[in-house]
Amino acid sequence: MARLGVFLLWLLHFLPFGILVRLGNALGLLLYFVAAERRNVGTINLRLCFPALSDAERARLLRRNFSAFARSFLERSILWWGSSERIKSLIRVENIEHFHAAQGTPTIFLMPHFVGLDVGATWFCMHVNGVTVYSNQKNAYLNAQILEKRLRFGEQRLYSRQQGLRPVVKALREGLPFFYLPDQDLTVRDGAFIPFFGVPAATLTALPRLAEMTGARIVPCVVSMLPGAGGYVLRFYPAWENYPTGDVIADTRRVNEFIEQRVLEMPEQYFWLHKRFKNRPEGEARFY
Repeated sequence: MARLGVFLLWLLHFLPFGILVRLGNALGLLLYFVAAERRNVGTINLRLCFPALSDAERARLLRRNFSAFARSFLERSILWWGSSERIKSLIRVENIEHFHAAQGTPTIFLMPHFVGLDVGATWFCMHVNGVTVYSNQKNAYLNAQILEKRLRFGEQRLYSRQQGLRPVVKALREGLPFFYLPDQDLTVRDGAFIPFFGVPAATLTALPRLAEMTGARIVPCVVSMLPGAGGYVLRFYPAWENYPTGDVIADTRRVNEFIEQRVLEMPEQYFWLHKRFKNRPEGEARFY
């Protein structure tokens, strides 16, 4: 099944981008009705984070989220098999001076989980050699395909989460930038419960600890999916000043606050289908 799925995705990369957009929107609408479990996860997340919205408003937002997610999945075919020229033609970069200013110094590029995440990752691989962390897939063939496609540009270093942060620290000290994805509920063992839209969320505290150990600067960047066949915008933000402060909880809270601000700008493009509030403080009932 995985091989068939990869083959179909390969076929899609031959289509014009506009057709992929329409297919993705249609697939997203279909998934909204048939993927009941993920629809339930998204409904819970939106109810927790946007309690002021009505049920109908949250449902409309979730349908747009499904479409954006499906679009990003189908358009990944271009990232995996398209030419570098075609990929670059789909991405507009804003505030690139913040990217250039980070060259030659230890830098952590902070990129939250929006649907355009893989577009940003591919752009980075086309412009700089760096390091990032990935999660192993259960299917060996699919896992191998994902790793191969993520390594198709440049000389990248990929480490599994099971390897810990030691190789990342080593790479940062060698001067390689770290492409960091901060906002999934993986465990509370190496983190803390930090508010996300007012709801305690298990959040890794790795960012301030890495910055402290390596002297790395934090440069946030976010990818926005544009309407229709407009492509994507990769936007860089200024390096954070006075970071880390020595207060791990406050420094991690700053990460969540930054993500909240970006979510409010494009709520339909965040990863609402992930169980962001899976782990709960002791004694608190589960949401999912």
